[in-house]
Amino acid sequence: MKSLPPDASSLAIQRSHQTQHQHIGEDMQLKVLAFVLAGGEGTRLHPLTRERAKPAVPFGGKYRIVDFVLSNLVNSGIYSIYVLIQFRSQSLLQHLSDGWQFGGILKNEFLVPVPAQMRTKGKEWYRGTADAIHQNLNLIEQSAPDIVVVFGADHIYRMNIREMIEYHQQNHADVTIAALPTDKKFAKDFGVIEAEDSGRIIGFHEKKADAPTMPGDSSRVYASMGNYVFSADMLLKMIEEDQADPESSHDFGKDILPKAIGRAEMFAYNFNMNNIPGEDPDKAPYWRDVGTLDAFYEANMDIRAISPELNLFNRAWPLRTASYPDPPAKFAFDEDHRRGQAIDSVVSGGCIISGGFVRDSVLGRHVFVHAGCQIEACVIFDNCDIGRNAKLRRCILQKNVRIPEDAVIGYDHEEDRKHYHVTESGIVVIDGKRTPMQLSTITV
Repeated sequence: MKSLPPDASSLAIQRSHQTQHQHIGEDMQLKVLAFVLAGGEGTRLHPLTRERAKPAVPFGGKYRIVDFVLSNLVNSGIYSIYVLIQFRSQSLLQHLSDGWQFGGILKNEFLVPVPAQMRTKGKEWYRGTADAIHQNLNLIEQSAPDIVVVFGADHIYRMNIREMIEYHQQNHADVTIAALPTDKKFAKDFGVIEAEDSGRIIGFHEKKADAPTMPGDSSRVYASMGNYVFSADMLLKMIEEDQADPESSHDFGKDILPKAIGRAEMFAYNFNMNNIPGEDPDKAPYWRDVGTLDAFYEANMDIRAISPELNLFNRAWPLRTASYPDPPAKFAFDEDHRRGQAIDSVVSGGCIISGGFVRDSVLGRHVFVHAGCQIEACVIFDNCDIGRNAKLRRCILQKNVRIPEDAVIGYDHEEDRKHYHVTESGIVVIDGKRTPMQLSTITV
């Protein structure tokens, strides 16, 4: 196994404040190292997370949830990335291997998955977000970066991380936290950041209905997105101090950052100010927490709209993923009552719509829709087969599902609950069978 590369990416940013040696507008080089926290269990997404980590859950036909944070980093010019993995990681590891191994020869371009290193005294799994970084302090020390970015892998969003780093530098910050302006009625559901007009953070409020609102806006609060930019020296200091506290749960949001109030320069970065190349500057940036089945379903529905909130077709900010040798999608037959068609839908490579009808749906790779099928408002993962004359409405189909002929699912929830998982809003989740791994064969 090759040794891990020690260098961090160099990122040139515009410096907008004066110093003794540099003037306004002059570029400066920063060494940036990224950690992606991809070890979440995703228990609220069960059964989609029964056999995979939440970041490995398929999304939008051909992607995985983790592709969003990785694409944001790479599109922002950050190529030194460690992905911290933990629970049910095989599917995630396979996806990273298939699509995210950089082919460059530069040692500061790498994406490396890292399991828990068992560096704590009790040789434990990651005990919290801060402990995940603590167990990998050697990777920071080897790289000697100026900036460390710590981002989660659980959300669907687009973000120009370079702009957040510029904001961090302009404020001479020790820590910068991405903040999402959110209606104050949801304050009870989030960790809320209390900030001054300048953006300086003066308090944290964990899931409190009466949390302070945003500066100058009494209708919204700053919800923490769990994405952080740290000056490397301050991060190392905070992590070491936290490890010495026996009462700590070793989490950034709950422990480290609240203790740093008044001791470190911390700023909130307004996510709504973020600009994505190729996007309408008047359009609010897209971010969605897909922590529940209903939220996951709705995020998939967002991408198939005529004017989607989440635009997957922006070539200036591509959503990257694994590359598969799939054939194009195919639509077969043009006969009355047997016409293959898909309307307001996303259809991935290798799909065959053979005389069936698909509306308002998202189809993964190699989905076969037989004649007479009616599929409405469904999210279908890879390699599913929908039998003749089957009717599906508001369903999520896991990989490898086989729907028998004439089946009717999503129309009678009492009947559906006898066989499938049904959410409170009426989304039916259908599990598939595990397929054996394709092994090479030899003649003996």
